[in-house]
Amino acid sequence: MKEVFQIEGMTCTGCVGNVQNALIAVPSIESVEIELAGGKALIKSVEAIVLRDLQTALAPLSRYTIKRISSAHETSEKANRDNAAWKKFWPLILIGLFLVAGSLLGAWDSPAPVRRGMELFMSGFFFVFSFFKFLDLQGFVRSYSMYDILAKRINVYAWLYPFIELSLGFAWALIGGTFEVALITAALMGFGAIGVILAVRRKQAIQCACLGTVFKLPMTNVTIIEDILMVIMSLFFLFP
Repeated sequence: MKEVFQIEGMTCTGCVGNVQNALIAVPSIESVEIELAGGKALIKSVEAIVLRDLQTALAPLSRYTIKRISSAHETSEKANRDNAAWKKFWPLILIGLFLVAGSLLGAWDSPAPVRRGMELFMSGFFFVFSFFKFLDLQGFVRSYSMYDILAKRINVYAWLYPFIELSLGFAWALIGGTFEVALITAALMGFGAIGVILAVRRKQAIQCACLGTVFKLPMTNVTIIEDILMVIMSLFFLFP
C-alpha cells in the first residue's frame, strides 16, 4: 500500500535524511521517498498506514509535522473512473462533433447560414438519435420507461418516441424551423428534460436511453445539458 503525505519543516537534505530514518523505523513501513522541494513523502507499507504512528515517530524531531494528502491507490482509482467516464461519453461527443461539422458544411452557401445550420443540426440530431433507438426498440422502451414521466404511465408513448424523433428529423430537414416544428421540439425535449433532472437529483443509477441501448451511457448532467440545448435552439426559431 502506498500513500502520499505532506511534511512541513524540512529545509535541507539533512532534514530529509532525519525524517526518512524516523519514518522507516515505524513497523510495517517498507520505504519512504521524500521530495524536499514540495515536502511530499511517498510511503509504502505492508498494511494500512496510521497517521498517528507517523506523527509519534516524528515527535522527537519537533520541527517537523506530517499530514496525509491522499492514497496513491485512491488517486489511481479516481483517474481510472474519470477515464472510464470519458470513454462512456466519447460516442456522444463524437456524434455532436460530426453533426456540427455536417451542419456547417451543409449551410455554407445558404443565404442564412446560421439559421440553416441550426436546422440541419436539429435534423441530424433526431435522425441519429432515433436510429440508435431503433436498433433495440424494446430495450429503449424498457430504459426510457424507468425515468421519463409520461413513459412511466403510458407505455405506448415510449414505443412512439423514436418515431416522433424520426418525424422531427424529416421536418427539420424538409420544412425547416417553422413555428410548429420548433414548438413541438421544445415541448418534447423540455418535457423529457424534467424526467432526466428528477432522475439525476435522485441519483438513480440507471442507463440513459438517448442513444438507445447500444452505448451504455449513465444518466448524468450531460443528458440534461443535451436536452436543454435542444430546447434553447428551438426557442431561437420560436422567438426570432
